[in-house]
Amino acid sequence: MTAEEAFGLLRIGAVEIIPQEDLLKKLQSGKKLVVKLGLDPTRPDIHFGHAVVLRKMRQFQELGHKVVIIIGDFTAMIGDPSGRSKTRPPLTLEETRANAKSYVEQVGKILITNDPSRFELRYNSEWLENLGFKEVIKLTSLLTVAQMLEREDFKKRYADGIPISIHEFLYPFAQGYDSVPIACDVEMGGTDQKFNLLVGREVQQAYGLEKQVAFIMPLLVGGDGQKMSKSYDNYIGITEEPSDIFRKLMKVEDQYLQTYFELCTDLNPEEIKELLEQGGPVGAHRVLARLLTGAYAQPLIPPRLDRAFYQSLGYAWDAHGHDQEGTAQVVQHAEARYYEIAHGGIPDEMPEVALPPSALHEGRIAIVKLFTLAGLTISNGEARRLIEQKGLRLDGKVLTDPKLEVALNKPMVLQRGKDKFVRVVPG
Repeated sequence: MTAEEAFGLLRIGAVEIIPQEDLLKKLQSGKKLVVKLGLDPTRPDIHFGHAVVLRKMRQFQELGHKVVIIIGDFTAMIGDPSGRSKTRPPLTLEETRANAKSYVEQVGKILITNDPSRFELRYNSEWLENLGFKEVIKLTSLLTVAQMLEREDFKKRYADGIPISIHEFLYPFAQGYDSVPIACDVEMGGTDQKFNLLVGREVQQAYGLEKQVAFIMPLLVGGDGQKMSKSYDNYIGITEEPSDIFRKLMKVEDQYLQTYFELCTDLNPEEIKELLEQGGPVGAHRVLARLLTGAYAQPLIPPRLDRAFYQSLGYAWDAHGHDQEGTAQVVQHAEARYYEIAHGGIPDEMPEVALPPSALHEGRIAIVKLFTLAGLTISNGEARRLIEQKGLRLDGKVLTDPKLEVALNKPMVLQRGKDKFVRVVPG
């Protein structure tokens, strides 16, 4: 593949490449590029929003380039202010490292991680933890306060009188400095990271390096219409159980279906249009859920999540999602469980909680306390309200009496809404 062809492939789906001509020049040089992505481990899950960027990085790998994942165990203590309406709560270095433990396994579902020439993992505490104050002064001299306040998130908070802590100003410099030790050629990020990526270019120049290319990908929204984020708790984790992935994808609002197909699959625009028109929302949801559930159930997702992959799962493309039987058992099971629950059934598999005898009084327990101890409600008060709204079930039966007490002498199935189940057993 020529440099021009590689450039054409890579820019598909990108919102901005700053500057485009620099990326083309780097590809034409024949050099193996270093492509960077920073991940702050504020929560232990990597989600489908991250996957939008990671799949593009996989394309760089397929073209022979090296990706570097930088775990922001140090910057997570600051907290990325991008898109935030208030200061993030600080984390300790120990907390961030604990959250980061599963990141290698998770990115390994998308990136090729068993080839050192195409993958490297780093922690930015390696260089930031011992960075001297002299270097901090050098970094912060690169931008003015006025430039920092041009950021939309800072501008809005300042105008609304919402406090901005000085340490939040340090985050873009810390992220930008990450590009120096690895001599980054291309830094990846979502649209909310544009400011940080551009600061990285200035930091590299200050340290005598060639400026990196800022490669900006679109943001995926969660079910509530906000950007998919661990902070908003509206995400689909890439290592979640297939049945959970299928269920969450079936619940994507109709208005976001096209966006999910565009960002999470490799179907072309004509195929997506045909699917939405001929399959309708129901058929389109099924295709989306089957395709992505099948892909992420594999140890390493296929290079292309396209029509051919969908058909490899045993479904006919021309049925536009209205056929019921495929050959991939993991997808069949996830789909069957979804419809079983949707029609009021109780699944065989669910989390199990053992309650100790100390939680009972003479072998009995208040129903509101039972749901709270099982983790389905955050308080007895919430459980009481949900029972009054007929939102909780016990062994499939709708609860109506918040004062009910039950004897826990056998396993019981607790249910919240249509799809949250816990089996409680005597401890």
